[in-house]
Order: sequence, then structure tokens, then C-alpha cells
Amino acid sequence: MAKPIEARQRAILQRLEKFSRFTDSSIPIPFTRVTIGVDAVIGLLPGIGDLAGLVLASYVLVEAHRAGAGTALKLRMVRNMGIDFLGGLLPVVGDAFDAVYKANTRNTRLLKHYLEEQLAVEPPRQPFPWMTLIGLSILFAAITVGLTLVF
Repeated sequence: MAKPIEARQRAILQRLEKFSRFTDSSIPIPFTRVTIGVDAVIGLLPGIGDLAGLVLASYVLVEAHRAGAGTALKLRMVRNMGIDFLGGLLPVVGDAFDAVYKANTRNTRLLKHYLEEQLAVEPPRQPFPWMTLIGLSILFAAITVGLTLVF
């Protein structure tokens, strides 16, 4: 059973992953593999949109603080937020930069790595691939029988 701290931190990560997906990659561009998020759409509003994106991005920083992240990690997050904000202010290119840089996703990933190190979390065990084993056994048996009949 998960410890209360671990459960709380996993809940934080789940919230942040949903938030990051919403703000950075929730809208697919038709006929491409490219996705943008609400942050890029809001960023189309000159000045105000970029400021709103910065306010949204601060949510990840607040959650990192609640999770007990250190100053160095939070400064890296602030740097990402600043790059995203300043890049978004550039005329024309800034909107494309906003769509590509994805600061919220970067910051969520930073926090995830930090929390995994803190908890020394092992990845979940994968179930044994019984169907693959059975399928390969049948295939190899068929090949063996076929080769025996040929030779």
C-alpha cells in the first residue's frame, strides 16, 4: 500500500500532467502530429495572453512548492516560465515559440523526476507476457516439426 506522502505526490503529478496536457498539447493540428495547447491559443492575444499564460504556469510552481521541491528546482521552473513568457512576447514568431516550448510540460517533467528521486520509486512491474510465450512456443514447435518432416 502506498504511503500517505507517496499517494499525495502521485496525486500532484496526476493533476499536473492533466494540466500540462491541457495547457501545452490538448489541441491537435489537423493532418500533422503537432499539438498545441490552450496556452498557445491564449498567447495569440498580444501581451495580455502571454501574461495570462504566465499566471497559468505559476500553478505548476505552486504545486512544486507544496510537494517540497527545493529552491534550485523551483528556480529552473521559473527560468522555463520566463523563457516561455519572453519568447511569447516576440511578434509573429512568439506565438509559434509558445506552441513549441511547452514550459508547463517541461516543469511537470522536472517535478516528476525530483519526486521519483525523493521516493526512490521503482517502476511498476510489467505482467509476465504469457500469451507471447505460448505463441512463440507454438511457432517454434511448428518450425521444429516442419524441419523434422523435411529432413
